[in-house]
Amino acid sequence: LEPAGASYRGVKEDFLWRTPLPLTDVAIGPDGAMYFTIGGRRTESALYRVTYVGPESTAAVDARDTRGAALRGLRRQMEALHRPAGPEAIERIWPQLSHADRHIRYAARVALEHQEVARWQARALAETDPPAAIQALVALARQGDPKLQPKILEALGRLDLAGLSEDELLDALRAYQLVFIRMGKPDAQAAARLVQRLDPLYPATSDRVNRELSQLLVYLDSPTVAGKTLALLQRKSEIRSEDMARLLVRNQGYGGTIAKMLADQPEIEKLHLAFVLRNLRYGWTIEQRQQYFDFLSASAEKSGGVSYRGFIDNIRQEALANASEAERAALVATSPPPKPVELPKPQGPGRPWTVDEVVALADGGLAGRDFAGGKRAFAAARCVVCHRFDGEGGATGPDLTNVAGRFSHRDLAESLIHPSKVISDQYGASVIETADGKLVTGRVVGDDGQTITVQTDPEDASQIVEIAKEDIELLEPSRVSLMPDKLLDTLSEKEVLDLVAYLMSRGNAADPMFKP
Repeated sequence: LEPAGASYRGVKEDFLWRTPLPLTDVAIGPDGAMYFTIGGRRTESALYRVTYVGPESTAAVDARDTRGAALRGLRRQMEALHRPAGPEAIERIWPQLSHADRHIRYAARVALEHQEVARWQARALAETDPPAAIQALVALARQGDPKLQPKILEALGRLDLAGLSEDELLDALRAYQLVFIRMGKPDAQAAARLVQRLDPLYPATSDRVNRELSQLLVYLDSPTVAGKTLALLQRKSEIRSEDMARLLVRNQGYGGTIAKMLADQPEIEKLHLAFVLRNLRYGWTIEQRQQYFDFLSASAEKSGGVSYRGFIDNIRQEALANASEAERAALVATSPPPKPVELPKPQGPGRPWTVDEVVALADGGLAGRDFAGGKRAFAAARCVVCHRFDGEGGATGPDLTNVAGRFSHRDLAESLIHPSKVISDQYGASVIETADGKLVTGRVVGDDGQTITVQTDPEDASQIVEIAKEDIELLEPSRVSLMPDKLLDTLSEKEVLDLVAYLMSRGNAADPMFKP
């Protein structure tokens, strides 16, 4: 921790790393050493003890820091007023509502909320200093009568939004949001006036400001927010320097693929805008609706976690629910049919592979392997249908891009040859028996409380069955993985070695394994 104004900032640094390193727990022992374990899901486990060896003193130090002590003291004075107090408390609180330190401003605002509203309500509505006014009006939105909403909006309306700093503008926009959350949606005239006030500010150059503006303008039914937000969704994204630095540190030797890795990641700011835009009911053209759903479809192909595609689907469903019947019909008519994918055939000749044979081959050395051959084998063995790797492939199984960070050669071989030995609870199938004796096996991908949705074909996400919960007699985890056995048996020795090297490379074609 480092002092940061009236509080602290946590600063992290890479301390220890290895590949693979599937961390499962870490603790500092009574002896001062770090202990951590690796393993999980029947992969090879181990316990490590880490101690310091060197000339620096390891004696205990006083963790208190004199830097920022005065500011922290002032913050604690405000925190001491987080209770009802006399009229003099308001005079002590008020100057701190505009303090340069946000922690002190926050403590002062909470202290104000603990005082009798009648003592400071008029002062809050009349305050002209922007930072103090924003904090006081937030306090009034939280503690005041909902009938005060027009007066609070009038007071916020006196702020020169264009003249505020970015942090002050964010506070003002969040104050508007809180007023509506606590006191309800404004009438049509007030909403129209606010839209006229906010529209010229959107889009801003700051992603943080765009987040707040987009939420407000969608909530207020701005007639321009759809077009402006779609333009932001289509803009070319720039790789942030901090993201590049983070990945370079954690993927040393893989600099040639960092840009591709970043390009395959979901664009968080854009996803937030799309998430907000799902609630806009009015003001769309069919072309804009199509453009929006095209963005969601492209986003679904990005490399995310186990629930990522489900989140995208939820956004899509809620957006469709906010479209009119005519719009939904037009969207169906203009949607292109899915394109079938033809996979390459194994080169072979294949043979039944055992775990020990694959491990022996991999441990014998993976030098001189063929990256393109590994990629081809990944598709020929049908791994690509269910698993994403380096941004390509399906999403019904786990993303394998970082499998080298979790699996040894033996762990990888076992998961390929005996997929039912260890089944992830995130991707496992269930066996459902219904009251009329039907058996359904598949992965539960949806549960709305009344009905569960089961994907019955891991290679085709459209193959689903919906079962009413009241009709279920038995639901239990399947002991058989959705991943078929013997997928390697169609591959030759070269294809198996290229596939293992491909999976262990994290998608880096420049890895030393692929040098002649």
